[in-house]
Amino acid sequence: MNWIETLIIAAGISLDILAAVECQGAMVAKVRTKPLVLISLLISAWQLVSLYLGSLCAGLLCRYDLKGRSVFTGRIIAVAVFFCLGIRLLLKAWKREHLDESREDRTDYRRFARLGAVTAMYTFLTGAAFGFLETDVILILLMVLGITILCVVGGMYIGYHYGSEPRIKIYVIGGLLLLIGGVDVIIRYVI
Repeated sequence: MNWIETLIIAAGISLDILAAVECQGAMVAKVRTKPLVLISLLISAWQLVSLYLGSLCAGLLCRYDLKGRSVFTGRIIAVAVFFCLGIRLLLKAWKREHLDESREDRTDYRRFARLGAVTAMYTFLTGAAFGFLETDVILILLMVLGITILCVVGGMYIGYHYGSEPRIKIYVIGGLLLLIGGVDVIIRYVI
């Protein structure tokens, strides 16, 4: 995959983080620099580790396949992953769950650790899809690191200033980016 395709998919998966952090930002009394840096590092670490492990697992599956059909099967799996994750985000937007925004004076790092763990599952699948498509791991990790930090910081400030309502648009954009990535993989690698 080239860097534009990688960027589209990395942005799509990271917008889920932006929306989740936005909901947390809607509850903070004040955005403080030190907690924001720690949260960015925590969520970025989850993302990088899970993305690398997903890519590594997919690479090992492709390398040790004795029948030689793993390339095509891996590409089909990558398409399925991108479509499923995109549809998941669109369904989250469609549900329009109401969030009770209540102000919190202290930052609950455990909540952000759980958030990182939940989103890491989807990032693991994305990493596996990238591994099946034989995408450069270093490029993916650098893009995801930068985008994740931007999404955490941006999500916190968006939530602080605008509440949790913009998350619906963010889910739609993220879902569409992942669907576009899936269609791109079909066009360029499967057909």
